[in-house]
Amino acid sequence: MRRIVAVILMSGLFCTPLAYAGLLDKVREYREKRQGAGGEPDTNTVIAGLKEALSVSAKNGVTTVSKVDGYFGNQLIKIPVPENIQKTEKILRKVGLDKEVDAFILSMNRAAEKAAPQALSFFTKAVKEMSIPDAVKILHGSDTAATDFLKSKTYDKIYVAFKPVVSSAMNDVGVTHSFKQMMDKARTIPLLKREAVDLDHYVTFKALDGLFVVVGQEEKKIRKDPAARVTELLRTVFK
Repeated sequence: MRRIVAVILMSGLFCTPLAYAGLLDKVREYREKRQGAGGEPDTNTVIAGLKEALSVSAKNGVTTVSKVDGYFGNQLIKIPVPENIQKTEKILRKVGLDKEVDAFILSMNRAAEKAAPQALSFFTKAVKEMSIPDAVKILHGSDTAATDFLKSKTYDKIYVAFKPVVSSAMNDVGVTHSFKQMMDKARTIPLLKREAVDLDHYVTFKALDGLFVVVGQEEKKIRKDPAARVTELLRTVFK
């Protein structure tokens, strides 16, 4: 296409201004026909578009979960009581201690909401480092191929950096205090076993998993919903 366009434009050097304008019209018509026939954007445009899609998805995802009730109000990613003390949770609720259990669950989700913004810088770095093979694989991959790429490149790094932030946030919102109160109540119930829980690991793990779920949802919107393609570049690549 580029050679054909170049020939047309070079011909214009020997034409009158009016004729040259006509040649430009032919160039535009040719490009439109190419696009109508299924012409695809070049590699650089694809990479730029995918990077923008990832950036938009990541930013929207982080913004969504960082809000009050970003985790707690979303049943898909809400952090529940750790699995190994869910038996304890049921017994506590049966004896009327819902308030203590609910306070513990809320505090974990609040900690995740408070810590989530720290992930964005890692996402930004991964997007910048995307290679051409990465981009091609993502373009022709699943509805969450970009999110899967992001997760493979950042999860372990984010976990290491995220864990102390989550721990600090848990102290701020009283997770450990709520957990202690709940388990102290459990100790008053005969034969109920006291289980050990690594809360720092658990909340960090669940917070990250939830974050990637939401980023994946944002990616699906861009791929499937034209209204979510908020820039011309996104509309070009995901047409």
